[in-house]
Amino acid sequence: MIVPALAFLEACPGVGLFVSGVILLSVSTFLYTEQILTLPQILSLAFFGAFISDHLGFYAGRWFGGALRKTKIAMRHQSKFDKSEAFILKYGALSVIFGRLMTAIRSLIPMTVGASGTDRIIFTLADIAACVIWTAGLGLLVVGLDNVFS
Repeated sequence: MIVPALAFLEACPGVGLFVSGVILLSVSTFLYTEQILTLPQILSLAFFGAFISDHLGFYAGRWFGGALRKTKIAMRHQSKFDKSEAFILKYGALSVIFGRLMTAIRSLIPMTVGASGTDRIIFTLADIAACVIWTAGLGLLVVGLDNVFS
């Protein structure tokens, strides 16, 4: 249960600003090298945690919208919120995919996309693609790039 929990926490709105993806990578690498879990198991669990967290952020953005921007945590991280909004305006639905790969704003993009009024189906499809790409990257890092190309 630790893999989906860490994947969830690193992308969770607000919490993700403080939880590093390095923790997930370290735990996943340990579980893989010690043969506690297989790579497909690790990646499936990580995908699930990331996908659920992204959707929590998206729906929080839809439901609470502008009120979230007035919270203390949002005020302290105003520049990150501004960056995520500019990012969404520039890239549209692709921002979900690109945002998942950017650690500094990963937890803010789904919430900001939700507040922007983006269609749920468009978000879900973009998020599936984003989580697949992110999960593949995690897998490459876990097994080590030298093992992939050897």
